[in-house]
Amino acid sequence: MTLLALLDHASVAIFALTGALVASRRQLDIVGFAFLACLTAVGGGTLRDVLLDRNPVFWLANPAYILIACVAALLVFFTAHLVESRYRWLLWLDSFALAVAVPAGVTAAMATGQAAVIVVLMGMVTGCMGGLMRDMVVGEVPLVLKEGELYVTAAFAGATGAVIAAQVTDAPLVILCSCAGLTWALRAGSLAFGWRLPVYRGRPPRA
Repeated sequence: MTLLALLDHASVAIFALTGALVASRRQLDIVGFAFLACLTAVGGGTLRDVLLDRNPVFWLANPAYILIACVAALLVFFTAHLVESRYRWLLWLDSFALAVAVPAGVTAAMATGQAAVIVVLMGMVTGCMGGLMRDMVVGEVPLVLKEGELYVTAAFAGATGAVIAAQVTDAPLVILCSCAGLTWALRAGSLAFGWRLPVYRGRPPRA
């Protein structure tokens, strides 16, 4: 199994759990669980592969990704009632998924020889778009757009860290650990310590 495939497998599994948790909070049926889990799990990677012209898209080349997402949906369907705070679990699982998906996007872009700006963008797309689709489908304010939250910022910082690390070393493990560590540290800091970016506050026009 290649490094990219390993990252994609981990990203799919964790993001699928978050999609299923959202389905549980919306009290959907088992099909709804599977749909949201799959959408969340492969949404970002699908857009990444389409933009990078990687043919076939990763889950079409290996349908096991969809099976993993469906198994995650079943697991949550039968166990979600045991969790005291599903939203808290959702937030933290999503943070881990982000820290895996961003390196996956970075790895895919680097493997095709993309410029640094594209590498950063592909890391952000892979990390953020699945969760964005998930939240929009159920009518919630997407986590990526919550006021001042370090989400897209964490993905951007992690992907940028990978690009900088790649200028210093050729060791893939160092590059990816730098990306994952920085991404998760910022996202976890936002959740645990309330780290926020300043937000725009409108002022009334002067008379």
